[in-house]
Amino acid sequence: MLPLPTPPPDETFRIALFEGRRHDLWSLFELADASAASICSYLDRGALHLATIGGMPVGHSQVLELEPGVYELRSLAVVPRRRRRGLATRLVARSAAWVRERSGTRLVTGAASAALDVLGFYLRLGFRVVRVERDAYGPERGYPEGLLAHGIPVRDRIWLELEL
Repeated sequence: MLPLPTPPPDETFRIALFEGRRHDLWSLFELADASAASICSYLDRGALHLATIGGMPVGHSQVLELEPGVYELRSLAVVPRRRRRGLATRLVARSAAWVRERSGTRLVTGAASAALDVLGFYLRLGFRVVRVERDAYGPERGYPEGLLAHGIPVRDRIWLELEL
């Protein structure tokens, strides 16, 4: 008797609002934020879009309302093995569409000034720099002492904005 063929992997891609227990997605949040204290402060807030492939979580984007019409893209992550395939771009697009559906006019986000690749990503999507928050990352905010990105100390946060 011949063995049954191995079924092909399910590569169905989907982005949907996540209604489950967010703590179950902690490892995704850790990809986007090095401070457990920071993650705890926003984990259960706002709307969370979850990207899945074959039913397995591969990325997320979280949006919080700051004031009427203004929303923050607070957390965005894609698992390393699925990066550079447009998933983060699709997550940002889905979050921006969700904000527009709620009559939002601006989407803001913050990134470490040392995270050059992240800043470039947002700039390519049309975000514009609006301000610098000095000393946003440090032990007093739950970030490890001596945190580096690309060999650059992580200290300041660059705030960016996308008009919708």
